[in-house]
Amino acid sequence: MVANINPTVRRRRLGAELRRLRKDSGLTSSQAAERLMVSQPKISHIENGRRAIKPRDVRDLCALYGVTDQQVVDSLLEMARESAEQDWWNAHGEHPQSLYIGLETDAASIHTYEPMAIPGLLQTPAYALAVIEETIPPVTAEQAAGRLKVRLRRQHRIYDPASPLRLWVILDESALHRVVGSPEIMREQLEHLDALAAEPHITVQVLPYAAGAHPGLAGQFSILRFTDGPQAGVVYLKRFTSDLYLERESDLQRFGMMYDRLQAEALSPDDTRDLIGRAVKSHIDAASGPRAQAAGLRGPS
Repeated sequence: MVANINPTVRRRRLGAELRRLRKDSGLTSSQAAERLMVSQPKISHIENGRRAIKPRDVRDLCALYGVTDQQVVDSLLEMARESAEQDWWNAHGEHPQSLYIGLETDAASIHTYEPMAIPGLLQTPAYALAVIEETIPPVTAEQAAGRLKVRLRRQHRIYDPASPLRLWVILDESALHRVVGSPEIMREQLEHLDALAAEPHITVQVLPYAAGAHPGLAGQFSILRFTDGPQAGVVYLKRFTSDLYLERESDLQRFGMMYDRLQAEALSPDDTRDLIGRAVKSHIDAASGPRAQAAGLRGPS
């Protein structure tokens, strides 16, 4: 997979260029919306790459911003046509994280805090499928298979030799002990996590139970940073009914400070790998114990 060529990226870059042209014209987003008789959120969504941009919208915006160079207009129109194409993950059915995947594909670095489970980019196929199968509302076997293919293809991003994603993960200790699927699946998952943690572009830290109350108690969040595009970064908050994307510099600073606190309170990467090793052993014991054998090797949860 080529990491930086997809319709979502095209939308973001087209939006960034339209934002620059608007600012050069001296108009605010509210003034542009008023003159085109559209809503201000529509202008914001276009500039942030949240929606495909119709060629007609591009022409109207270029006319409003006083763009007279036809080569510039034609280039923007071509970007608009490319941005309307399907993202690769849509070939595997509807995906609830479509916007996030596009941002993840274009990110230079991601700092994520996960209190409940191993993040998708670091999941084994068996662990990922066990998580997907517990989705609410329930998914069919076909839908689960499609989402698993998407999740595994997303992982190409961390193996890309040309520009591997810089990934920093902080896990709550409970994610190491919660049995997802079976003790055997957990053993395989944690061994995989330990191997990835040894990669130079991936850092894994565990926030131990002993840390007590901490800023991450509010829930999962990720900070995505980009080398170019309409914004320096995005804070992503995964929620049950709808995801949130925060782009103001004040939000980036606030969540950046939270992440700094979590890094300081978490175990060091070396101590984290020691803890992962002990967790692996506990899952091996659970899988081989008499109670687990009587329960079909599922073990206690």
